[in-house]
Amino acid sequence: MSESVVFIENLVKRYKELIALDHFNLDIKRGEIFGLLGPNGSGKTTTINCILSLLTYDKGSIKVFGNEMKPDSYDLKRRIGVVMQNVAVFDELTVYENVDYFCALYIKDKNVRKQYVDDAINFVDLKDFVKFYPKKLSGGLLRRLNIACGIAHKPELIILDEPTVAVDPQSRNKILEGILELNRNGSTIIYTSHYMEEVEQICTRIAIMDKGKNLAIGTGDELKKLIKNSETISIEILNLDSKFLDEIGQISHVYKTDYENGKLKIFYSGGKHNLIRILEYLKDHEIPFGRVYSELPTLNDVFLEITGKELRD
Repeated sequence: MSESVVFIENLVKRYKELIALDHFNLDIKRGEIFGLLGPNGSGKTTTINCILSLLTYDKGSIKVFGNEMKPDSYDLKRRIGVVMQNVAVFDELTVYENVDYFCALYIKDKNVRKQYVDDAINFVDLKDFVKFYPKKLSGGLLRRLNIACGIAHKPELIILDEPTVAVDPQSRNKILEGILELNRNGSTIIYTSHYMEEVEQICTRIAIMDKGKNLAIGTGDELKKLIKNSETISIEILNLDSKFLDEIGQISHVYKTDYENGKLKIFYSGGKHNLIRILEYLKDHEIPFGRVYSELPTLNDVFLEITGKELRD
């Protein structure tokens, strides 16, 4: 079994009457891109701050690279890179000077540092902007600079908190490709995002948390198997008789139907060849129809069913 890079056991964190983390558990293995999902106020940021030992906690334990994480665990912290949601760079320094400054916090040898800084700038494709000041950069380029500052020292564990907020699609794709490349180069990554499609695209495992608890954990496919819905078929039908709607609701594996504005939605729990069966029913009953399409459950469906909330709540 792979080595645990982050191991959290029974973590409790209180803010007076508020329980931010309620006996929270997490085990992140080396080489993973681990998605941490939860609505605002679920405890994600508190978890990250506890992992980094920026917050004290009331109960439980945190081990990073197999060792207990403490405020003065500088040997462990040197092996971690952090890219938080709020861009944290110096407006008075150029792109190159910013990356060099943050890299110097970890790498003292100037020759090694120069190579690391060049690598980071090339990695985020900012080599044409090295003499620019942050205020002259677009939002997407600024995000890339923020990432370069966090990963320049080549950390083994990288924490990325909402790294693609408010960036253009081109920069978002560049950032996601970069995260996959960092992972291929050996970094374990903790990733938080409000964009479900990003999480599905890059994360090897995902935890869904709310109210300080870990509600579900697994691969995207494993999480989708936890919910009732396995398939939704949508069909354009004008003036569907209520008798037919009732009969469709009785078809095997159908647990809910919804008919509104000429569109029939049929929700299935399990079953194979559901699309073939409904098309045969429509043909046998001479019911004319238009477009038909089938949708498998998404991570957003999982999140909504497990938490009862939209991710952006």
